[in-house]
Amino acid sequence: MPTAAQARISTRHVPAFSTQATQKHVKVQPPPRAEASRPRPLSRPTAFRRFYERGDFPIALEFDTFGHKIAWKVSLDKLDFHHYLPLFFDGLCETDHPYTFFAQRGIADMLEHGGSRILPVVPLLIIPIRNALNTRHPEIVCNTLKVLQRLVTAADLVGQALVPYYRQILPVLNLFKNKNINTGDGIDYSQHKRQNIGDLVQETLEVLERYGGQDAFINIKYMIPTYESCLIVS
Repeated sequence: MPTAAQARISTRHVPAFSTQATQKHVKVQPPPRAEASRPRPLSRPTAFRRFYERGDFPIALEFDTFGHKIAWKVSLDKLDFHHYLPLFFDGLCETDHPYTFFAQRGIADMLEHGGSRILPVVPLLIIPIRNALNTRHPEIVCNTLKVLQRLVTAADLVGQALVPYYRQILPVLNLFKNKNINTGDGIDYSQHKRQNIGDLVQETLEVLERYGGQDAFINIKYMIPTYESCLIVS
């Protein structure tokens, strides 16, 4: 049983790793959680949203028997890729309709018809890709990884052109590489929708290695040490 004097001593809560933590009659608070993979809100509206709201994009929403699609007001063969492709990639950070729809469909159309015009624009796409991945928002990260795979395979030498930029776009993938959904005996419907972020990270790294040339693997391994080559047979 504590004595009357001991009962009068109140226990104080103090931060961890502080000088007060070494004193008597204190209770040390645990350090805050790092929450490295917690989604981070955008600090300001995207340039894509501003351009769309001003009506600066040569696009419109069109309906057909298959649903919604983009109607381009100019031919894609005459579109200025240096101007428009980085802006549409900036829209990868969007989660609201119709911005996310126009951004993703616009990117898909331009990558499909861009051909040799895509490669010179690659350096301008790095910051939008990095910003989208750094939001750590699962939906945004998944969509960005799908677009990154499509970009690498859209034209010759794009995969090799991305290798010098791995330091900027790959580090955040360490947070999600092993983030798979364990459903036990249940069905993981995210796999059918390609929304399982751990699987998409692995797929993307393998695509980067296949199309990145001889220096791709060593650069991926440097940024993501747990990655194992899909081409080197041990």
